[in-house]
Amino acid sequence: MENSYISRLLFCLAGICFACTGQTPGKVPSNTPTPIIGGPFENREFMEIGMPDKLNSVDTTAGWSQAGQKLLITGTIFKNDGITPAPDVLLYIYHTDIHGYYAVKPGLDPRILRHGYIRSWVKSDKDGQYSIYTVRPAAYPNADEPAHIHPSIREAGLPNAYYIDEFVFDDDPLLTKEKRKRMQNRGGSGILRPVEKGNLQIAEHNIVLGLHIPDYPDRVDSKLQSGKQVGEDILSFTPRHAWGPDKGSRTCPVCKYGRYHGILYFVGNSPDWAEISNWLVFFERLGAERKQYLKTYFIYGNEEQYGINSRNKELENLGTRLNLQNVALTHLPSFTDRESEIYLNGINPDAESTILIYKRSNVIANYVNLEAGEAAYRKISNILEDTVNDFFLLPVPDN
Repeated sequence: MENSYISRLLFCLAGICFACTGQTPGKVPSNTPTPIIGGPFENREFMEIGMPDKLNSVDTTAGWSQAGQKLLITGTIFKNDGITPAPDVLLYIYHTDIHGYYAVKPGLDPRILRHGYIRSWVKSDKDGQYSIYTVRPAAYPNADEPAHIHPSIREAGLPNAYYIDEFVFDDDPLLTKEKRKRMQNRGGSGILRPVEKGNLQIAEHNIVLGLHIPDYPDRVDSKLQSGKQVGEDILSFTPRHAWGPDKGSRTCPVCKYGRYHGILYFVGNSPDWAEISNWLVFFERLGAERKQYLKTYFIYGNEEQYGINSRNKELENLGTRLNLQNVALTHLPSFTDRESEIYLNGINPDAESTILIYKRSNVIANYVNLEAGEAAYRKISNILEDTVNDFFLLPVPDN
């Protein structure tokens, strides 16, 4: 580790514990006249200390030079609707070094020793995009907390900054299922899923402003909520497969086929079979065009007269009638079923339909009661086209 001995000595002299308290909510002063957007968090003022006068949409942290796994975090910051790119938004991050310490070095401003010197500031460009090159951090020594990166956001026009979910790594064994369930999804899921480009790991990470942020002004909410929102992760669930390549199993669609795009088409207690057939024919055509890069699932959660065998037969007849080759037909006893864990995804059984489009398990579009037809088909096709990224065209800084 660079300056390892000096860094640890300075930490000891400063009397600061290596364990980070991160974005720990604090106490709201009793004389606060208005709510603090996002709530108070420790060391909020640190993000301003040492910030460069000029910010770009691309930055390389001081950690890049460490002898660890090179990491690029890149994505789009969206406005609260989850669709419109948000320009000129400040994103600040800091994290541990390759040994799990918030490393310090001579000359570091003593006020921000708790954050260490691996820090970065970017401002989203006109298309809402940003990129940060850094080194993959290690978990705290002798602790069970996953390795993580602390992010916070400042938007023009808001009175204060707010924190979003820590960035954690999908392949980290310390990121257990229970810890995933407890994530707040502030700004969207914080789970990074890196792909490899030589010695570089690239993690696409989009941020939705205001999502699950308390007291955020002018929130845009649909009248009827159903399913995980844009920016959140689909949580694993195990429906019964009545038709498709996993017929007879209880395979989790996202776990097995979540690397590329996927579509989950949920229908609950109010099935309209003519409408369902129209959607399935369209999804079949999409699947034939995109082959292994798109997986589509119909998930039927009607609670009425549910029986495993009868529901299997019903969906088998549907698959045969429509000659489906690229769409899997699955079912559940209900959308509140706990045994399959579908309840974790918040599907509204009273919605006529819920369509979730995801990429690498992260929701990129959520449509409730979207009516089948050419306008809707174009909308979904455009979403898939617009979210195809070629990470391998991104430049890599020199070592």
